[in-house]
Amino acid sequence: MSDEAGPADLIILGGRTISMQEGVGAATHGVAIRGERIMRLVRRDEVDRLKGPQTRIKDLGDRPIMPGFVDVHAHSETVCRTDYETIDCRAPECSDIESVCDALSDGAKDREGWIIGQGNLFFDRKLKDGRMPSRADLDRVSRDRPVAIRAGGHISVLNSKALEVSGIDRNYRPPDFSLSGLPTIDRDANGDPTGVVKEMDSILPFTTTPKSELPQALKKGIHKYFTRYGVTTIGEISESVDAIEAMGDLAQKDDLPVSYRVYIWAPGTLKLEAAATWRDHIRLDAKEAAIRIQGIKLFSDGGFSAKSAAVTCPYLGTDGACGDIAFPKYFFRRAFELSQEAGLQLSVHANGDRAQEWLCGCIDELGGTSSGRTRTRVEHAGNLLPRERTVEWWARAGIIPVPQPVFIYTFGEYFPDYLGPFGAQGRFPFKSLLAQGWRLNGSSDVWVGSEREATNPLFSIWCCLKRETYSGNFIDPEEALTLDQALRMHTLDAAAAMGEEDVKGSLAPGKYADVIALDKDPYTVSIDEIRNLNVDFVASRGRVVLDNINMNRL
Repeated sequence: MSDEAGPADLIILGGRTISMQEGVGAATHGVAIRGERIMRLVRRDEVDRLKGPQTRIKDLGDRPIMPGFVDVHAHSETVCRTDYETIDCRAPECSDIESVCDALSDGAKDREGWIIGQGNLFFDRKLKDGRMPSRADLDRVSRDRPVAIRAGGHISVLNSKALEVSGIDRNYRPPDFSLSGLPTIDRDANGDPTGVVKEMDSILPFTTTPKSELPQALKKGIHKYFTRYGVTTIGEISESVDAIEAMGDLAQKDDLPVSYRVYIWAPGTLKLEAAATWRDHIRLDAKEAAIRIQGIKLFSDGGFSAKSAAVTCPYLGTDGACGDIAFPKYFFRRAFELSQEAGLQLSVHANGDRAQEWLCGCIDELGGTSSGRTRTRVEHAGNLLPRERTVEWWARAGIIPVPQPVFIYTFGEYFPDYLGPFGAQGRFPFKSLLAQGWRLNGSSDVWVGSEREATNPLFSIWCCLKRETYSGNFIDPEEALTLDQALRMHTLDAAAAMGEEDVKGSLAPGKYADVIALDKDPYTVSIDEIRNLNVDFVASRGRVVLDNINMNRL
C-alpha cells in the first residue's frame, strides 16, 4: 500500500480467507479496509507496514474470513413486523391444532384487538391433525375478538368474528384480483365460509405495527433474522412506503447494519406508474451504498399451498384447476417498459411452469431482457421444473432465475401431493442447471410462516448439500451441490443477480468491505455441522456491526 493511499482504517484478521475468487486468497489471513472499501487481502506478516496510529485491528484468531452473505429475495419488513405483531404457533413446537389454540389463547392475554398467529407454510402438512385449523377451532380461542392464523402468506384461517369484521359471509364474493394472486374463499356444503381464505392477506383488515414503532421493530428484526447470520445485503421486496423511509432514516443515522436493494411491490406498495416515478412518492436521503431503489416487483401467479400457482398440470382434488395468470399481457408490457425507462430491474413472482413460460414469451416478444442491474428476474424459477422446455423459455427471454434452496426443506416433498407424478419431476435441479451453464443464486423469501432458520444462509447452503425435507426424507440427492457451488450461490452469484458482482459477493480490492467470520471452517466440518455454524463477526461496508468475540453489535 503506497504512502499516498495512507494506512488502513481497519484490518480484520483470521485463520484464512475464503475470498470466493478462484485461486485467490489461499495464503492470506484477512483484509485491510479503508473507508467502506477493501484495500487488499493481507497476510499476518504484512500488518505492521499497513497499519497507522489510528488503525483498528480485529484479530479473530483462527476463524475463517469470508464475504458477507447476499439475500437477493427477502421480505424483511414483513418478518420484522410479524415478529413484532403475531403469536408464534408454528410446528413443530405447536404440533397439533390443540397446541396451536393454546398458544393463541396464551398470547392473547397481552394483546388487544386482533389475535393473529403465525403458522408454517403448508401448515396442514406439518400438524399432526393433517389439516388446517378451522373456523370452529379458532372460535374456541375467542368468539368476541377476531382471530386469524396466517400460514405462509397465501392461506389464512379466520374465526367467526374475523369473518364478520372482514365482511365475509355466504353472500360475499372476493375481488377479481388481490396483490398476491386471485383470492378465493373456501365454503362448506351449505355455502358458508369455512374460515380458510386464500390470497387475501393483503385485503384483510389486520392490525399492523404503528409507524412510530417501525424503526425499533426493524432494528430488532434485522439483527435477529439477518445480521447474526452474516447477511450484509438484502434484496428487499417492499411492503410499505413507511418502512422504506424508516430504513432510509436508519441508514442516515448510520444505524442500519445491512445494505438494502429495494424492489417496490406494485401495486402492493405503490401503483405501477408511481413505482416507476418513486422519487415523487418515497423520501430517501441516505446514500445509495446503504439503500437503493433497485426495481419493481410483480406477482404473476399465487402459491402452491393455495393451489394458485399457474401450472400446466391440473391440481389434484379440483375440477381441472391449473391456477391463473394474475394480470393481463398489457399490464406486464407496461411494467416492462416503465421499469426499463426508469432504469429499474423488473422482478416477477412466477411459481408455476405455465406462469414462467407465459412471462418469458411476453419478454421475448418485447425483445428480451436488458443487462446488468436492469436484467429481468423471475422469482422462484428453478424450484419446480417438470419440463425442460421451461428452461428453454428462460434462455429465449434472457431472464435471471431466482430459486430458493430453503424450500427444499420447507415444502419440496409436498409437490406430488398437489400435482401427482408431475410434481415429482424437476424439484430444485440445481446441479443440472449449473451444468447447463445457468448462474444460480440463493435467497430466503422469508415471509409470514417461514421456517425459523429460513434467513440463515448457512441453513440454505445445508439444503443445497443435504437436500433433506421437513419430515426427514430426501429429494433427488443426485442434484446436491458442492460446498464451493453453494457458497457462491449465496455470495458472488447472488450479488450478480442484482448487477453488483463488481462491488459485492467476494473479498477483493475495491469491493465494499462486507466481511464476516465463522466460528469454524465450513470446509473442515460435516454437512450437518454447516447448518449450525455460528457467525461471530460481521462488518458491513467497513463498519463493525456484530462482534460476538467482544460482545458488541450495532
